[in-house]
Amino acid sequence: MSEKLRVGILGATGMVGQRFIALLENHPWFEVVTVAASPRSAGKTYEEAVGGRWKMTTPMPEAVKNLKVMNVNEVEAVAASVDFVFSAVDMSKEEIREIEDAYAKTETPVVSNNSAHRWTPDVPMVVPEINPEHFDVIESQKKRLGTKRGFVAVKPNCSIQSYAPVLTAWKEFEPYEVVATTYQAISGAGKTFKDWPEMVENIIPYIGGEEEKSEKEPLRLWGKVEDGVIKPAESPVITCQCIRVPVLNGHTAAVFVKFRKNPTKEELIDRLVNFKGLPQELNLPSAPKQFIQYMEEDNRPQVTLDVDFENGMGVSVGRLREDKIYDYKFVGLSHNTVRGAAGGAILCAETLKAKGYIQAK
Repeated sequence: MSEKLRVGILGATGMVGQRFIALLENHPWFEVVTVAASPRSAGKTYEEAVGGRWKMTTPMPEAVKNLKVMNVNEVEAVAASVDFVFSAVDMSKEEIREIEDAYAKTETPVVSNNSAHRWTPDVPMVVPEINPEHFDVIESQKKRLGTKRGFVAVKPNCSIQSYAPVLTAWKEFEPYEVVATTYQAISGAGKTFKDWPEMVENIIPYIGGEEEKSEKEPLRLWGKVEDGVIKPAESPVITCQCIRVPVLNGHTAAVFVKFRKNPTKEELIDRLVNFKGLPQELNLPSAPKQFIQYMEEDNRPQVTLDVDFENGMGVSVGRLREDKIYDYKFVGLSHNTVRGAAGGAILCAETLKAKGYIQAK
């Protein structure tokens, strides 16, 4: 066994679980040693449990094919085999909160892709370039849970990754009103076109719960740690529409912004391309070298050309221009299952390891 930390994937057979497994192949710090899923998959090899439902474009890593799938509900047994877990379970929010807390109470850190704990006041919800200081609330959470090293940390919704980093880069200009429409890929629903043929050549103007998350979660990212909990910011006010479009991977956002200060277009672009955070300073394994790229061409960013920028961990921005009603408008693009899901959670885990929160048991 190498010196890598031993990782378990909860919900390993689903699309985000598969993305975790694909991204963690040959990871320099982490090694997938345990896969856990529902009781119906338990006891099978990972390859048997997934069967013909492998949804990644890269082949299933050899190292996981023969791992025996464990029952995700057998918390003690799964926890005993790992140093920490990534959670991508498909359950009700109440069940997810319960099972993630149960893992944390076995002194196993949980880094979750799920939304269930995003509004638990002492659970950090982090984009590591934006608010790594929110991990400080873990100490308060441990007191509540009665743990020494176990805790839950989460990453935010995939839909906000294409505009929240941009607005963060422009913080000094005080954006106060934002209108965003997101055009969201079907993999965000855990689907491919084979699973969801009615999405071919179709648009569905509703994604359950997504608009509320898109409007509120950025404010939690920009909040402050006070008295052991996260107090969300109150500004900017964001209103959002979320639309499902016939794209496999990649969420695009069309965004309008009003600023209290009057930046020039050149200043806005400068802040985007020079925006860095803790992952870049620490040179973390999954960190994009260039977090946000600006594209001058009128027809960029495009999903087919730009979704894999920085291995899917970067954000692409284009069409920044002045607006007649708002001050500026732009188009952003991010990879929803890499930066927006598994990759974002892996970067959170790398940051937590670098800060000393995740260690070998």
